[in-house]
Amino acid sequence: MARIPHRIYLAEESLPRQWYNLRADMKELPAPMLNPGTGRPATAEELYPVFCKALADQEMDDGTAYVDIPEEVMEMYRIYRPSPLVRAYNLEKELKTPARIYFKFEGNNTSGSHKLNSAIPQAYYAKEQGLRGLTTETGAGQWGTALAEACAYFKLPLTVYMVKCSSEQKPYRKAIIENFGAKVIPSPSATTNAGRAILAEDPNNSGSLGTAISEAVEAAVTTQGYRYVLGSVLNQVLLHQSVIGLESEAAMALIDEYPDVVIACAGGGSNLGGLIAPFMRDRIRGKNKTRFIAVEPASCPSFTRGKYAYDFCDVGKITPLAKMYTLGCGFKPSENHAGGLRYHGMSPILSKLYHDGYMEAVAVEQTRVFEAAELFARCETILPAPESAHAIRAAIDEALRCREAGRSETILFGLSGTGYFDMTAYQAYNEGRMNDSIPADEDLRKGFDQLPKVE
Repeated sequence: MARIPHRIYLAEESLPRQWYNLRADMKELPAPMLNPGTGRPATAEELYPVFCKALADQEMDDGTAYVDIPEEVMEMYRIYRPSPLVRAYNLEKELKTPARIYFKFEGNNTSGSHKLNSAIPQAYYAKEQGLRGLTTETGAGQWGTALAEACAYFKLPLTVYMVKCSSEQKPYRKAIIENFGAKVIPSPSATTNAGRAILAEDPNNSGSLGTAISEAVEAAVTTQGYRYVLGSVLNQVLLHQSVIGLESEAAMALIDEYPDVVIACAGGGSNLGGLIAPFMRDRIRGKNKTRFIAVEPASCPSFTRGKYAYDFCDVGKITPLAKMYTLGCGFKPSENHAGGLRYHGMSPILSKLYHDGYMEAVAVEQTRVFEAAELFARCETILPAPESAHAIRAAIDEALRCREAGRSETILFGLSGTGYFDMTAYQAYNEGRMNDSIPADEDLRKGFDQLPKVE
C-alpha cells in the first residue's frame, strides 16, 4: 500500500456548510432540562434571559438534523478551517503497533484549541440580536481565549470569569485573553453574590468551573443587554463542534479509511461530542461497530464514578437542572493540570449515549497523561494540551493492545489543542513534582448527598 500524505487537508469547498445535530438520530433523547423553580421541563422562552434567542432555540431543537451555518460564521471559519487530519506514523513506529493512528488537529488557531468552533457562532448570534456584551467562564483558558477572539471580531465586550487556580498557573492565558480586549476576573471573586458567598465560606477557595459559571450567569442576568455563553456541555455547543467530526469523516473517506475506535478527552463534552458526531450517527443507524472512548481525569471522574441524575450545572445552583453523569455540583476537583476537564458534570447528550451503552469511558491519572504527552511530542513534534493528552494516553493504550493481539485497527483521536501555555505543568512533571490526585469514595459521597431530589 502506498504511503499516504502525512497530513490530509480538505479543500476549502469541503468545509461543512451545515452543523449536524446528533439528537435527531438518537433512538431515545436526553432527558429535558428542568426549571429549578417549577420542576417542569424548561422552555426556550425561559432560557432567553440567559442565552441569546437563537442559541436557546438551538438548545431545545431535538428534531432538525442539519442546521445551516450563517455566512458570517463561515467567513471566520475559513481563516483556520478545514483543519488537518494527521497520520501519526512516527508514533506508530515508536509503539511498534500494527494499528493506524490518526488525529484531528484543532490547535491551528490563536486559541490553540477547538473552542473557536463554537465561540464564533455564539458571538455572531449575540451581535445579530443587538446585545451589548457577553459573560462567560473559562477553566484552562482555551474557551476564554477563543471567545475573546470571536468577540473582538464581532466587536462585542466580554467579561471572562477564569478559574482562580488556572489564572495563577497560566498567567499568559490571562494576558492573551486581555490582548483581545476582554476583561478577566479570577473566580471566585468579590464581584458577584455567588462569589462572595463562596469566599465567605472558604477565603482560599481556588475555584472550579461550576463556581465560575455561577458568577458569569449572575453577571449576565443582572447586566442590561448582556447574555451568558458556555463553551461546553450544552446541546448548542455540541452542534457547533460537529464540524470536527464532519471534516474527519470527509478526510478519511479520501483515503478509504474508517475508524474502528474514536477517542477524545471528556470534561464537559464539546470536543468529544464534535468528533464522534457523524460516526455515532452511523453507529446508531447500524452502519458500523465503531467503539467510542471518552477519556477523563481520574481526579474528576464524572463518567466512570459519577451518578446519572439531575443536577445543577453550577455551584451557585442558579442554572436549570440537567440529567447527566455528575459528581454533584458541590464537588471540588483537585488543583491539578487537567484544566478544562475539571468539571463536575457531562453533556446530557453524551451522558445518555454512555448510559445506553454506545460509549465507553476510562479515567487516567495525570502522570500517565503527561508521560503520553511527552512521548507524542517527541514523535510528532506537537506539544499537546494536558486535556488533549488524555486522548493520546488512551490512543497509545489501544495501539499497544493491537500490538499484543496482532490486530490492525484504525484509531482516530482528537488532538483538541496545544500545550504551549501549560509549561508550568510540563515543568512539574519533568521535575518529579507532579502527583496523582484520586478522590476517595467519601469525597464523592459528599457531592452525591447534595444532588437535588427530582421525582
